Amino acid sequence: MEAIVERANLDWKNLGFALVPTDVNVVYRWRDGVWSAPEFRENFDLNLPMAATALHYGQAIFEGLKAFELADGRVAIFRPDENAARMQFGAKKLLMEAPPEDLFIEACVEIVRRNRRFVPPYESGAALYLRPFLLGVSAQVGVRPAVDYLFAVFATPVGPYFKGAKRTIRLRVDEEVHRAAPLGVGDVKAAGNYAAGMRAVSAAQRDGFDNVIYLDARESRYLDETGATNFYGVTHGSSGPSYVTPKSRSILASITNKSLMILAKDLGYKVEHRPVDVAELGSFSEAGAVGTGAGIAPVGSIEWRGKTYDYGDVPGPVTQALLTELTGIQRGTLGDRYGWLLPV
Repeated sequence: MEAIVERANLDWKNLGFALVPTDVNVVYRWRDGVWSAPEFRENFDLNLPMAATALHYGQAIFEGLKAFELADGRVAIFRPDENAARMQFGAKKLLMEAPPEDLFIEACVEIVRRNRRFVPPYESGAALYLRPFLLGVSAQVGVRPAVDYLFAVFATPVGPYFKGAKRTIRLRVDEEVHRAAPLGVGDVKAAGNYAAGMRAVSAAQRDGFDNVIYLDARESRYLDETGATNFYGVTHGSSGPSYVTPKSRSILASITNKSLMILAKDLGYKVEHRPVDVAELGSFSEAGAVGTGAGIAPVGSIEWRGKTYDYGDVPGPVTQALLTELTGIQRGTLGDRYGWLLPV
């Protein structure tokens, strides 16, 4: 992409994770068995039927991915093919019509191009966050899948997901709320999953925590994920560090976590993707919350049943190594040896 002369007038170094209006969004519509041509719009409001299935029966899924300005001034999107595949998986589970991969990626690329002045500068450490979403929009009463769908993408420049200039975050294990059941839709980025967790997260934040970790719904014994991210811990054995991250049918498969498991293995760490008992919190030397919005947020402490497990107030060596690798790839300073960047 050619260098630009002008950027949006924003305080790039102090961006939070909040909506900043940009120039253009795009909408596609599924009608009569075919996706429409893209409709690029400046209006960020949607007109939906009052009886749309998304509003009453939960046919609503979304994705989140980021575009970065690289060290050489180019712009690239991180692993959009993975987001397209995850949306297709979620749509299949909720009996929705998913956009094909090429349409999904085309939409994301065009939104980055048309909002180029909102891509944060490389030195800011921020990114342009893309929010693709899919809604059932058929007007109907009665629980059944829609026949008409709306797929749209908007963008907003973002900084850190967790507020403030903290080096680490505080979490609490929540035993009052289960985020999702094993045979439900916890592994889908469904809108309703996030509403279900708002009560627990809000209560934790009132008590001074940044977020919560949920336990499995069957036994209330195994770690699932936080209110907005996957989770990992670091253990040490005779063969060196292990990257330990929960595996469950009720956990959303984070693309960031998937990437970190590859990076951890290539750094020589053992990767353990398995059920993780909450009692293992005491065995971790480091911990982190990982996702597109959060990136890698080092966890400084976790509270469970009145006991606090401390992991330090700065990122540990394994976390720091993973941060260096991931951000180096996303920012173009370490090369794209995995083919994860899509130039715009």
